Order: sequence, then C-alpha cells, then structure tokens
Amino acid sequence: MAAYVELFMDQGATFNNVINLSDDLTNANINISGYIVRSQMRRSYYSANASANLTCQITNASTGEITISLESNETANIKSGRYLFDIQVTTPSNTTVRLLEGIVTVTPRVTK
Repeated sequence: MAAYVELFMDQGATFNNVINLSDDLTNANINISGYIVRSQMRRSYYSANASANLTCQITNASTGEITISLESNETANIKSGRYLFDIQVTTPSNTTVRLLEGIVTVTPRVTK
C-alpha cells in the first residue's frame, strides 16, 4: 500500500519537493538504483487527462531520494484547487509499484 502525503503548490511559482523513501519496518533507506520514476496530478480519479506531469528525478538513488518539480510557467497553467497525485516507480525487473499518493493543493497567485 502506498504512503499518503499532502503537498502544497503555489500557482505561478516554481514547485520543488524532495521525497526520501524508507522502509516503514526497518526505517532503512530504500535503494532505488536503476528505477524509473513518474508522477501525475489529476483533478479526480476519473479525469481522462492529467492536469500536470510532474518532473521526477532520482537525486540520490542509494538513499531513496527523489525530487519532484514543475517550472513556474507550468504551475501558472494549473487552476487553483485540490488535485490527486501519485508517484510510481518501475524497478529494474519491470515491476511497477505506487510508492506515494495524496493530495496537492494549488494555491492561487495574486501577482501576475
């Protein structure tokens, strides 16, 4: 089962969030060497199209560190409100696992 997390994104600003993966039982870091990571935001589970494809980068594979991000011009095009998101990884043995899921709240901007 995926872990649940809530994120906040400012509309029109650069979004950058570092996630560290660890085993719940042992609290040890999860080595994600050779993994492929992807993430999307959608308005609902049933939305046909993603509101955004989050950029995912493995920033330290041995410690399970992933950075998800969007540039300011990308967040500017997302309407304010609540969205669902998840982060999936594909292992070197081609197994796909959902690691995280949750809500992204996009707060509206004032300065344009």
